[in-house]
Amino acid sequence: MTAEPILIVKDLTIDLLTAHTAVRPVDSISYQLRRGETLAIVGESGSGKTVTCFAPLGLMPVGVKADVSGSVLFEGTELVGANEETLRSLRGKSIGFIFQDPMSALNPARRIGHQIAEVAELHLGITPRAAEARALDLIKMVGMSDPNARLKQYPHELSGGLRQRVMIAISIAAEPKLLVADEPTTALDVTVQAQILRLLKEIQARMDMAMVLITHDMGVVAGAADRVLVMYAGRQAEVGPTEKVLVAPRHPYTMGLIDAIPRRDDAIGSRFRGLSGLPPILGAPIKGCAFTPRCRHSVEGCGAQRPPLRTTADPAVMAACPVLNA
Repeated sequence: MTAEPILIVKDLTIDLLTAHTAVRPVDSISYQLRRGETLAIVGESGSGKTVTCFAPLGLMPVGVKADVSGSVLFEGTELVGANEETLRSLRGKSIGFIFQDPMSALNPARRIGHQIAEVAELHLGITPRAAEARALDLIKMVGMSDPNARLKQYPHELSGGLRQRVMIAISIAAEPKLLVADEPTTALDVTVQAQILRLLKEIQARMDMAMVLITHDMGVVAGAADRVLVMYAGRQAEVGPTEKVLVAPRHPYTMGLIDAIPRRDDAIGSRFRGLSGLPPILGAPIKGCAFTPRCRHSVEGCGAQRPPLRTTADPAVMAACPVLNA
């Protein structure tokens, strides 16, 4: 990995505004990412993971306005406040995306080969014939059988795992330097999940890409990420090297996510381990630590003010829990 970060996020705060409401799903997030490195952003649905990565690049649903502040530097280019032309030049070319639901992300009326070739032709500036050849190479790279036949198929003719491989082929068609994978294994069975994660790591190593892996499942993090950033209610709960966070978590929320991972020795009918309760509603004001109502380690005073992220006994790990890191 190179010494200089390819991505530097500092004090990123995002407010989402609609005609009816305003919420803050991202509040003062900071991290760095280098070439060849994978950062996993982990948290329950609604914790702000996807918005953190998509809003600065203008990838929000129609009707939702994102008020973004702070700084997001990609190879020295500031994304916060950048115009649409700048963002469009980066999306798909320098920054690739694997969206959560490949069935809705792919065009159901166009053949697979056309959809892959289109990205290569647009961002690499190559001829249609060269783009078709590129699409065939990518289909082979992502491990799809009978590649010539696959290029002529439509999305509905493929299984969920194969559609996800098509999404990966599209995301790397222009040889991006950064890949954002949003829940790339959702709705896939365990065997296919492992295949997709292994494929992503192989492609990343081959292309020396940086990767942000967005997931709600701590179980996929262990073999897939170098570092992990745990988010709760829009803020960082814990961040550090994956092996250290998984072995010795320093925030109760991280502990709950790890406890929720099924184990081989779990007895049939055994009591569920993990997190009780629900995440807070982000539209309402949050006083104190947002995790207090669900935390078995909370003490008097936890509800008074939101704890800052600070270094723990292990200097490589930071956590926002003064109770466990006094």
